[in-house]
Amino acid sequence: MTQISESLDLSTDKALDRDCTTLSRHVLQQLQSFGPNAQDLSALMNRIALAGKLVARRLSRAGLMEGVLGFTGEVNVQGESVKKMDVYANEVFISVFKQSGLVCRLASEEMEKPYYIPENCPIGRYTLLYDPIDGSSNTDNNLSLGSIFAIRQQEGEDADGEAKDLLTNGRKQLAAGYILYGPSTMLVYSIGTGVHSFILDPSLGEFILCQENIKMPDHAATYSVNDGNFWQWDESFREYIRYVHRTEGYSSRYSGAMVSDIHRILLQGGVFLYPGTLQKPEGKLRLLYETAPLAFLIEQAGGVATTGTMDILDVIPTKLHQRTPLIIGSKENVAKVMSFIKTGN
Repeated sequence: MTQISESLDLSTDKALDRDCTTLSRHVLQQLQSFGPNAQDLSALMNRIALAGKLVARRLSRAGLMEGVLGFTGEVNVQGESVKKMDVYANEVFISVFKQSGLVCRLASEEMEKPYYIPENCPIGRYTLLYDPIDGSSNTDNNLSLGSIFAIRQQEGEDADGEAKDLLTNGRKQLAAGYILYGPSTMLVYSIGTGVHSFILDPSLGEFILCQENIKMPDHAATYSVNDGNFWQWDESFREYIRYVHRTEGYSSRYSGAMVSDIHRILLQGGVFLYPGTLQKPEGKLRLLYETAPLAFLIEQAGGVATTGTMDILDVIPTKLHQRTPLIIGSKENVAKVMSFIKTGN
């Protein structure tokens, strides 16, 4: 009887310890510090979590509220039609970080130039870069969506308001991650000490630790790509797709929301491809808001992210909205794709 009681007590202790490991607490534990920099990062992650909660709440009631679904009729700086949820999520991140006192600038793929918060700038030396809604074409269909984020420290005074210090490689990121809005709302992040996932517990209103130090498999027979663009790719990518089509065991998984596809690959392995096309060799994905943050995560989990010619984290942008091709995932899967690129067929 005593052994059963001790076993139950141990199980209860573990459950309680997990429930008490909130996102902000976890950041401090990872940094093993309660110093000013650690406190700043913990507070920043807490604000990102709040933005995620607000977006998740809006999405959960999307079909019941006016002004949530559909397009605004406007076009963003990327030349893309803007969904109403794009606008809402972008405004959520701005509003949340206005109150932080830590962030001087926010840069988003939805805004041509960074958004400055003058009252924060004297002390707020951090910049948030983000894609407020990834996969917004899924919004009206009740499918998975995501938000992608990265935190950088401001370098210099940025007196001309051009944020030129952001035009540096992805290894300058202090933290990166994403929020996945699916059956549950998950937040996955890294501050350079591994990759960790959290699930939003609605009863507590907190992101609670789900899994620490996630490591990707080195290989999996899963590939994720929009093969509707097949005839617009370079022959090397077409030949890779022919290879997986004729090789037994491979499965295609593509959701239309990159965060969802990357999350599957993070946990189960495989490769995600978004090549450039013959007309647009630079690709579609934005370096600062999408590919660099995801590359930071995947590398921390033991994976690889490349443009096809160099590591994503080594790319130095020349403009805020620079685009890159992307090959990202398990080491062996990415190496296989690269073998087709190197041979040119």
